[in-house]
Amino acid sequence: MRPALRALGLCLALLAPMAAKAQDLATLIADKVAVSGDNSLVASGGVEVLYQGRRLRASRIIYDKTTDKLQIEGPITLSDGSDTLVLASAADLSADLTNGVLTSARLVLNQQLQVAAARIFRVDGRYTQLANTVASSCQVCASNPTPLWEIRAKRVVHDQLEHQLYFDQATLRFSGIPIGYIPRLRMPDPTLTRATGVLPPSLRTTSGLGYGLKLPYFITLGQNRDLTLTPYISTKGGRTLAARYRQAFRTGTVQLDGALSFDRLLPGKRRGYILATGAFTLPRDFKLKFQLETVSDAAYLLDYGLEPKDRLDSRVELTRARRNEYISARQIQFQSIRAGESISTLPSVVTDLTFHRRFSGGPLGGEAGLRFQTHSHYRSSSSPLDADLDGHADGRDLGRLSLRLDWRRNWVLPAGIIGSVLTEGTADIYDIRQDAIYQGKTTRLDGAAAVELRWPWVGAGKNGASHVIEPVAQLVISPKTTPALPNEDSALVEFDEGNLFALNRFAGSDAYERGARANLGLNWTRHDPNGWSMGTTIGRVLRADDLGQFGPASGLDGSHSDWLLANQITLSDGSQLTNRLLFNDGFDLTKAELRLDLDRSDYGLSTSFVRMIADPSENRPIATSELFLDGRYALTDNWTGKVSNRYDFVANRATDAGLGVEFRNECLSLDLSLSRRFTSSTSVKPTTEFGLSVDLLGFGSGAASGPARVCRR
Repeated sequence: MRPALRALGLCLALLAPMAAKAQDLATLIADKVAVSGDNSLVASGGVEVLYQGRRLRASRIIYDKTTDKLQIEGPITLSDGSDTLVLASAADLSADLTNGVLTSARLVLNQQLQVAAARIFRVDGRYTQLANTVASSCQVCASNPTPLWEIRAKRVVHDQLEHQLYFDQATLRFSGIPIGYIPRLRMPDPTLTRATGVLPPSLRTTSGLGYGLKLPYFITLGQNRDLTLTPYISTKGGRTLAARYRQAFRTGTVQLDGALSFDRLLPGKRRGYILATGAFTLPRDFKLKFQLETVSDAAYLLDYGLEPKDRLDSRVELTRARRNEYISARQIQFQSIRAGESISTLPSVVTDLTFHRRFSGGPLGGEAGLRFQTHSHYRSSSSPLDADLDGHADGRDLGRLSLRLDWRRNWVLPAGIIGSVLTEGTADIYDIRQDAIYQGKTTRLDGAAAVELRWPWVGAGKNGASHVIEPVAQLVISPKTTPALPNEDSALVEFDEGNLFALNRFAGSDAYERGARANLGLNWTRHDPNGWSMGTTIGRVLRADDLGQFGPASGLDGSHSDWLLANQITLSDGSQLTNRLLFNDGFDLTKAELRLDLDRSDYGLSTSFVRMIADPSENRPIATSELFLDGRYALTDNWTGKVSNRYDFVANRATDAGLGVEFRNECLSLDLSLSRRFTSSTSVKPTTEFGLSVDLLGFGSGAASGPARVCRR
């Protein structure tokens, strides 16, 4: 027992200096530990040293107390936490593992980027210096040892504190072929999410601007702010500087985007755009959002590949949503860049205030709601009356004050029938200016009352599927007449399964559905135990009188509305098919809509088809029939093909189309795209655009990697 105790005490005495600076002890695990003299300790067989978060594994370690050094025989694995790993065949390190030399070594960062060198020098536990290095995040196989890309450098320094890599005399190679030389290069390591520096460039070629290069430069301005400057130079005289500024606050965020351009498309004119957005959380559950957007000319957004809009809106909005309460106050300013449209005749400034409260019906039972709303809009035109026969005023300004009260109560009747009584009433005060027909103040009292019967039938199939069939009949009474008022916010009417049993199918407040009518429908839903479901709704509206409130394209005109048929299939993976049809008794289609959304691992598809008949009341003089398609397909594990198209069947031509291919593996992301816009107007010309972006993964870009290369024996 005495020799064993003496050996244990000597081991502890020898290990203590290894932790003297940090005032804690290192942990040594080994199959065999021996003491040589009074100053040396030899550990062999599965050796592992744990010290201050560092973990060293080796086959043999010799510790010299006199020099406070470790001589290590490999294979060696040295880990500085979860992000940095050093592999070597031999090493000579200080006792605290922060200084020394490792031979035949590799530095692995974030299990992604590998830097190999003949020797690695560790300095103060912060700097790792590598000489004659090769850096890559690509998988290397014995049968093909050349990586897809690599950076060879005379020296590489890794600053573990700042998470930066510094390359001296660096050469970039693709498949072993040198394509670029950079004397000095600084790049973030894979563990860094934000750092000042150049972001991956992209090539963009258009028929209007020619070949162009975008080179974004990211600037950190602290932990909560950053700025990105992106110069864009094209061969046809295009010069652009784009900027994006972001700042995070304790209660919200702000982002400013903008660009200034000079080109030959509009010679001698400064072109550009500004977009500012922000969102903040305020006390008492209020939320503040704002948006400011403006553009120099109608074609700028399309010419420079930005979001295609023909009407811009700048707004500020304050909202609060609670369990039984909703408050909203907003002001919107519109800017039209649509060809042939004058902003002076549009409601350019719109202001709304809404207070909506739900509460118990009290002695009446059921549930009630109260909504108070104000609305106003302003046109800059001073013209009192347009020449249109409908009396639409170019300069009409309008203000409205509304109060609405609604109530609903349900009863369960014999045989499981659900009976309901529902009603709502609205009081409006309008103040109209610059309109010879509707000029002045007008008050309006409006509303509707209804009784409703629902009879849900529930059944189960042999395979565990459940079925719900629900016939619904609703009788509604509303006044036939009302004071004459302009209809500004309810010009477009949708007839679908969401408002089949609504008391008022107009979207806004200026128009209210009138007369006695019956809303009839049948709902069927199937829920499958495998997670998918299917639902169908069929219905129509029968009126006592045709009051001529609706246009033909709405499907609601006449004493009998069109038939509504809506179907929806939802799969367990989230894929969805939606189909909606409006057709008359002769099965002539008034409106048709089909939408399919599929998102699978190897393919995805988002497509929609819309067909509508002509309707001058909806500002559609000719019929619309259009198909939109956006899809992707995995050609291989690494290659993905993309296609998009928008086709106008009335004009019998495509409006825009696009093709693309994307390559992604463990170390490289490449995106190649080709698109063509065929439409033209006085401000927009047909354009072909080509785009290319390349991203070397493994340097803190944040881009997701793809499947890694598989080595075959």
